[in-house]
Formats: sequence, structure tokens, C-alpha cells
Amino acid sequence: MDRNELVEKIREESYKYEDEMVEFMRDIIRIPSESCEEKEVVERIKEEMEKVGFDEVEIDPMGNILGRIGSGDRIVAFDAHIDTVGVGNLDEWDWDPFEGKMEDGIIYGRGATDQEGAMVSMVYAAKVIKDLDLYDEFSLYFIGSVQEEDCDGLCWQYIINEDELEPELVVVTEPTNLNIYRGHRGRMEMEVITDGVSCHGSAPHRGVNSIYKMAPIIEGIEELNENLKDDDFLGKGTIAVTHVTNETPSLCAVPNKTKIHLDRRLTAGEDKELAVKQVEEVVAEADIEAEVRILNYDTPSYTDLVYETEKYYPTWVIEEEDDIVQSAVGAFEELFDEEATVDKWTFSTNGVSIMGRAGIPCIGFGPANEVYAHTVNDQIPVDHLLKAAAFYATYPEYL
Repeated sequence: MDRNELVEKIREESYKYEDEMVEFMRDIIRIPSESCEEKEVVERIKEEMEKVGFDEVEIDPMGNILGRIGSGDRIVAFDAHIDTVGVGNLDEWDWDPFEGKMEDGIIYGRGATDQEGAMVSMVYAAKVIKDLDLYDEFSLYFIGSVQEEDCDGLCWQYIINEDELEPELVVVTEPTNLNIYRGHRGRMEMEVITDGVSCHGSAPHRGVNSIYKMAPIIEGIEELNENLKDDDFLGKGTIAVTHVTNETPSLCAVPNKTKIHLDRRLTAGEDKELAVKQVEEVVAEADIEAEVRILNYDTPSYTDLVYETEKYYPTWVIEEEDDIVQSAVGAFEELFDEEATVDKWTFSTNGVSIMGRAGIPCIGFGPANEVYAHTVNDQIPVDHLLKAAAFYATYPEYL
């Protein structure tokens, strides 16, 4: 069949599985799966992958689930992180976040937006590809990755370095509202530490107050934020003090150590060396002795594996004219008979490691609207599940 007929057939096949996708979506919402606690949802995904006929399903030592169809030389991967954030205050929810409530064509619950819905679409895209016997030249990997909410990209550092999977490109399926995304700002977490000398609070002149030493640094950070680079596509770099802690013998004593946590968002052309240098310049301008450091992540996965990394998540962007972006545009417009929107994420994704660290090209396409991510209105339209499945099944045809 010609391409037009094939695309129409893929769309028809994808939409046939609406009931199965809805059931699967509601099932995985019902399984709490915060970062480092994903074991049960991974097992449920494995069950569904095996049911629809994946050629191989593997859970790696970190706990990521890798489903493969095909055995061709060209390797393409689709990534959905299947961990979620917590639910916060249950009193703020109008429904049980683990019920999988469905109403008026929308499924609600923690993880519906960010981003277990895409996992559902990926599994059934694989079924469509298997059913229609497509793409002999490809090995297609559909990956449910862990710990992204805790440490974005850590899972893909492991997949690339330890599982030794190196695709020619990766589709990152974080929510894009069915738009095509081609990058986002990076980020990093830093800490500034000032030391003081503790003494009794009734006689503060006998000591050195570490908070007072930090105060001009905080002012300098606020000023630095106003002067960071602004990129036409990715937007402005930012820096914010997001947490302050003190060490002190008591609330009646002058503190001897103060730490501030910095959330630094990196736009195009910014990296960790620049970011650290800028903060060190703030400290020097304040004429204060202080330590500036990048933080590390070393929390065990649900399998108890520790894979330590710096909390540095590089910026990535791919040009709109690149073939993989234009291929995605072509697939979208053929499938849905409407003009594709090409944009970027506000937040960070596993692309920080896939393209930001490893240089493997990425595009983004996912169901659901990111405005609902991490909120008590977490939701995904059923229509998005179907359309995303059709897109994932179609995209290799355009590569």
C-alpha cells in the first residue's frame, strides 16, 4: 500500500484499541508510583507489553522497563518516565487521585498528565506496528524509565552507559498537548555555604552570624537573575534561592553555618561552568568567604541500585529544519490533516541526558497538556491517548 493508505490504516488500527487503552490507563493510575517506588507499575506495564506481543521485554538492574519490537539495524526509542510526584494535600483534590476517574472523555488522577498516559499510547503503538507487520529495518524500543521526577535523565545515563542502548534518535513523550517539541532549558542545583561562629543569642557580638554573611549573597543572586541571558526560542536563563537552612546549637544561639539552595535554569549557550562562575562572582562582589558547589544525587532506585550523578541537567535544542523534526511534522500533518505546531517545554525532561549529555537527537511528542502536570487537576483526554498511539506508530515511516 502507498503511504497515504498506510497512514489511514495505522489511524484506524490505533483507534480500535480505545477500550484497552482506557482500561490500561486507569489501571496504572490506580498504582501509586512515586520516584524510587515504581516496582508495581513497572510490573503492570510488563504484563501489558507481553499481552500485546512485544518481541522482548526486559527490566534492567536500575528498574527501567525496555520493550522491543523488531530486530532491524536502525534503532529508535520512545521514552516515557513512569514515576510520578506525590499527591500533596488530599483535601485539595476533588476526587481520589488513585481512582482513575473517567468523565466526559477525560481520565483523571496522579500521573495522567506527567506522564503515564504516553506509556499507554506507546504500548498500543507497538501493537499496531506488530499487527500490521511494519518497519522490518527497525528495532523499536518503548521504554518506561524511572526516577525522572527525582533526577531527570539519570535513567537514560544508565540506559546509555550500562544497558549500552544507543538509538539514532529518541522520541521523548512528556506532555506536549500533541504538539511537536524540539528542546527546553537545562537546569542545575547549586548550594552556597557560609560559615560563622556560634555564640549565645543574648550577646551576638561574641560570634559571627552566618545568616548575616549570606544576606548580601542572596541580594546578589536576585540581581544576577535580572541580568541573565535571554534566548529567542528557549527563553531566559533564571536563578532563584529556593531554600535556606541553618546549623545552630539552639534558637537562642547565633548560627554557625548557613546554606542556600539555588535553582538555576540554563538557556541556550549556558552551561554549568558559566553558572558556577557567575555565582562565584556574586560571592566575590559581596566580599564574603563562601563555598559554591554543585549538588549530587545518590538516592537508590526501587531495585536498591545507586547511580550517582551531578545535579546538572544540560540544555538541549534541535533546529526546526532538522530532518527528524520535519519528519515528525510530516507524520503529524498526514495523520491529522492539520498544521503541526513546533514549540518547546517549559520544564526539563530526560532529553537532558539523551541529547544534552550523549548527543543523541530528540524530538518531543506527547499526549496531555503540561499545564495540568503536578496539579490536583492531573488529567488526560482519551482522544490524546489514541492520537499519540497513531503518531508513534506512524513516525518511523517518515524517518
